[in-house]
Amino acid sequence: MDPEVHLPPVPLRRRTETLEDFNTLPSHVFPASARVNADGELELGGIPVSGLVSRYGTPVFVMDEGDFRSRCRRMAAAFGGGGHVHYASKAFLSVTVARWVAEEGLALDVASQGELEVALAADFPPDRITVHGNNKSVPFLELAVRAGVELIVIDSAEEIVRLSRVAGELGVTQDVLVRVKPGVHVDTHEFIATSHEDQKFGFSLASGSAGRAALTVVDTPGMRLRGLHCHVGSQVFDADGFGLAADRLLGLWARLLDEMGEGTVEAAALDILDLGGGYGIAYTPDQEELDVETVAADLLRRVRQAAAERGLDAPVLNVEPGRAIAGPSMVTLYTVGTVKDVHTSDDTVRRYISVDGGMSDNIRPALYQAEYDCRLANRRASGVPVPTRVVGSHCESGDILVNDALMPDDIADGDILAVPATGAYCYMMSSHYNMMPRPPVVVVGGGSSRVMIRRETVADILSLENTGDHA
Repeated sequence: MDPEVHLPPVPLRRRTETLEDFNTLPSHVFPASARVNADGELELGGIPVSGLVSRYGTPVFVMDEGDFRSRCRRMAAAFGGGGHVHYASKAFLSVTVARWVAEEGLALDVASQGELEVALAADFPPDRITVHGNNKSVPFLELAVRAGVELIVIDSAEEIVRLSRVAGELGVTQDVLVRVKPGVHVDTHEFIATSHEDQKFGFSLASGSAGRAALTVVDTPGMRLRGLHCHVGSQVFDADGFGLAADRLLGLWARLLDEMGEGTVEAAALDILDLGGGYGIAYTPDQEELDVETVAADLLRRVRQAAAERGLDAPVLNVEPGRAIAGPSMVTLYTVGTVKDVHTSDDTVRRYISVDGGMSDNIRPALYQAEYDCRLANRRASGVPVPTRVVGSHCESGDILVNDALMPDDIADGDILAVPATGAYCYMMSSHYNMMPRPPVVVVGGGSSRVMIRRETVADILSLENTGDHA
């Protein structure tokens, strides 16, 4: 059996050390349109943040449409066309974003019935949709097959039975991939590592269950095996893990072709190798941004080489970036409230800056210690950098947005703070914990702005309640 391989972690951030560092915008962490104007104020999409806050309030998610679209185009060019790039909608999805993705020629991944319904509401072409999920219900599968989705990724033996029944009832042969755990994953937080054996997704390559599942699909009515799928983890910046996973999956590919027999219809249908997503972004100034072109060229070369070594035709390579497209395109703006100095156990003082959002709009730091940058956005800072923690307004001691940074001591009540790289997962994982409504999402570009998703209200939350006297 192939050993499980762990790849090096992404380096942790270093704290900003000087006032000059703090006042210098790290352009690779912010959207392309971000700049600091002559007055020292951050502008997004050509609009000063004070104007955005005055119009939309805080907290507010601000998305740079041009930045998002340019990242779509860059991915498409690097991987040989938009059809090979399946935007992972779990990172951030709305009707508007689905339409952007469609207009840029990319395909789309969905991981739930709700995501599929949003994509269809946006009139996203179903024949460019791939359906994921470890526990797809019969209604979810029925919706996907009726809509005519391109691919469904098989994740369990039970799903083979369910999908065969659904496809048979609808008189359809559905193209599928089989999700494989190749035993390759980056060293990241346990909750976002997705390729090791002891987790819920897919079939094991090492135990042989992946091969058995693939051959079962071939022999089961209502399905056509188009290829194999895997995912090696998150925040990946090079092709090493993807390349090793591709090599192992192509080993299985060769064995499947031997079982099917050369020249058979089943063998001819096998053509797609989907290596998933997980491409990283820079969250903090010390992290480097993803070099999409270099990683793509290296990965394509590795796949061709691994195929040639086994005497195989090079498969069609698909990838699933989500964070790498949506993440850097968005900035969250907050208003500062309480500023408090706290004496710590080692007789030092830490400044706590409280903002009007927190874990309800960005759960990632509390969930798996995600690191973020944070900048004073409405003016230049002039104070002395002091040890600082940026926290939210929730009734939880773990409601922390930035755990440990040096930030100027002149940040005060009413200032605007900007947290960049919040386009992936923050809104999608948001809640109304403590009955704090979800923030709006505002689109900026070319000096104009508009609401993509309006601010949730307490009235929205109350509208879900049944306040009648009877059950």
